[in-house]
Amino acid sequence: MNPTTNQPTGPVLVRAEDAESLQDGATSLITLLADAGTTGGALTANKATFRKGSPGAPAHFHTKATEMFLVLDGTMRILVDDEVLTLGKGDFLTVPPTVPHAFAPAPGSEAEMLVVFTPGLDRFDYYRLLERVYRGEATVQDIRDSSQRYDNHYFESPVWSKALAER
Repeated sequence: MNPTTNQPTGPVLVRAEDAESLQDGATSLITLLADAGTTGGALTANKATFRKGSPGAPAHFHTKATEMFLVLDGTMRILVDDEVLTLGKGDFLTVPPTVPHAFAPAPGSEAEMLVVFTPGLDRFDYYRLLERVYRGEATVQDIRDSSQRYDNHYFESPVWSKALAER
């Protein structure tokens, strides 16, 4: 890292066998790829793996980052504003700051996505918090309390609730 420019001094390589994987729920896994600290703030990236029936991520928005989704396998449903989109393998979507969104695998589908935030924000500790909540070592209130730090702002979406009920 070049301390004067806050930019990486070279490429960032994460070997699959070295990537940290976190169980953030009974039916989902997050594989940590690159965080803001290793990319000079350029981006944060993870791979999200969802088994059938996974609730995915609830309705939320970010104020500072664009979130990008590339479906690597399977079929995903993604809320964007008040519309639920279906994305298949190879489909790509960007969601700019302040746009409400949520995501989960389509009914009966497993899925895998590359998720990238730009600019990057040190989010790996947020994913570790999700795993601690799943294990009973932290609470949902801890997630709420971290909203500003990790730029995750959750809200109720009747459109998304209805889509999730259609399993």
